Amino acid sequence: MTTINDVKKLAKEGKLTIGTETVLKGIKAEKIKNVILSSNIDSKTKEEIEHYARIGKVIVTQIEVPNDELGTLCKKPFSISVLGY
Repeated sequence: MTTINDVKKLAKEGKLTIGTETVLKGIKAEKIKNVILSSNIDSKTKEEIEHYARIGKVIVTQIEVPNDELGTLCKKPFSISVLGY
């Protein structure tokens, strides 16, 4: 299970991929093995990520942090709904 501290650590190490399109490309290219979703991600986006994750055997975790706070945790000035690593 991914925690807030794990997200902070991965962000500090520069190991996170940010954004739906970039994460989907990483899943399809088998470069991403874990996906983190914000608590208020759009349902269509969530379904799309989960679909490709099932195909690629990628672990998907939804954390109880809204997208604006997830952006702040990653030290970005914008909201983040999808992270991959």
